Amino acid sequence: MARQSVFEMPFEKVYQCLVQKAERKGRTQAEVDQVIKWLTGYVSIDILTGLTYGDFLSLAPVWNSRSELITGSICGIKVEEIADTMTKRMRQLDKLIDELAKGKPMDVVLR
Repeated sequence: MARQSVFEMPFEKVYQCLVQKAERKGRTQAEVDQVIKWLTGYVSIDILTGLTYGDFLSLAPVWNSRSELITGSICGIKVEEIADTMTKRMRQLDKLIDELAKGKPMDVVLR
């Protein structure tokens, strides 16, 4: 069976994984939504039904200009050194959800 790219996965599936990660550490779906909205400019998560994860990232209304302040490693790769835009955006969101799940205050997560 061929391996599916994360960018081809339905956004709903990735979103549920992000929410579960946060909830396992005592954070809420509303906080995950807040992080996503801050980073991407989407006003509602509900409108994203039917999008692939790649479409979600590439069609974001306004990628937050402060996203360049997101630094650190995800899976051993420094976020700030990623050249591919889509991969960088994916890893920036991963990093914010990781920080949220680790208990950082929302004002720190949202820089």
